[in-house]
Amino acid sequence: MTASHEGAHAHGYIDDKARYLARLKRIEGQARGIHRMIDEDTYCIDILTQISALTSALENVALGLLDDHLKHCVVDAAKAGGPEAEQKIKEASAAIARLVKS
Repeated sequence: MTASHEGAHAHGYIDDKARYLARLKRIEGQARGIHRMIDEDTYCIDILTQISALTSALENVALGLLDDHLKHCVVDAAKAGGPEAEQKIKEASAAIARLVKS
């Protein structure tokens, strides 16, 4: 995290931190499972199915984080106004663009 993203307030995901960490732990397990499938010469389509599930799981985490960011960080900055508000909106727009492209 860069200094420009640090602040005195908690991040929007903080209330769901345990849930995000649990989801990421499951995603790690899925990635290890895919590794094992390739190591064991599993049928290509079965591996691709698992990769699709992993991609979907990561996208869901990203969308949840984006939603939390918009509801907390962006709203708080918008209420305060000024250059920080513009910066948070630009960051959110860039994040959305990256998610749409992936």
